[in-house]
Amino acid sequence: MITLYGIANCDTIKKTRQWMDKQSVHYAFHDYKKLGLSEPLISELMNALPLDELVNKRGTSWRQLPPEAQHAFDATTAPALLMANPSLIRRPVLRNGNAWIAGYDEACLQLFIQHK
Repeated sequence: MITLYGIANCDTIKKTRQWMDKQSVHYAFHDYKKLGLSEPLISELMNALPLDELVNKRGTSWRQLPPEAQHAFDATTAPALLMANPSLIRRPVLRNGNAWIAGYDEACLQLFIQHK
């Protein structure tokens, strides 16, 4: 089963869900805002994806962080920052078994949903 992680009102998540529905892909949706973002999930995300892929440093949430938080951002500070600001996580994040991807790219999504 594929799991889609994100925030329901995010335009990219809406676009991803529409794309997956058109492809008849069955998936579970984990909304960070409603279901939360636990330490074990953050740990799993950080083990599966490099921080540069996991964190959206071009988004509003990143730009709103104090400069000292941005400069100190690394694997040590990331868990607490992501727990406090789930919107920092690039969207979408998808999991298919042990495989993970982050970001919207239809060609990558097509390959990813075919992963067994």
